[in-house]
Amino acid sequence: MHMGRTVPTYRNTMDMIMEDWKKFKRALRKEDKEAFDNVMRKAKHHASAASYQASVDPTEMIFLSVLIEQEKELRRLKEWKDGSSTSTPTGSGE
Repeated sequence: MHMGRTVPTYRNTMDMIMEDWKKFKRALRKEDKEAFDNVMRKAKHHASAASYQASVDPTEMIFLSVLIEQEKELRRLKEWKDGSSTSTPTGSGE
């Protein structure tokens, strides 16, 4: 008897969701496609943490991952604006 994985991993599920979103991406303008790709990279950045969350809807974890990265970018921009950071405002979140 062959025992295999019956439930796809979060990373596999995320890849399937992103594959489903390709038609949407193709319909975007060039600059929006670049932004879309950046958002997807941000979502993948937290895939390990998201895999620990048993969620009925894995897109929730994709959106939460992107929100975390957006929050970090806002914090870097505020620190840069206030002069409390000497690094560039974009940081390394992308």
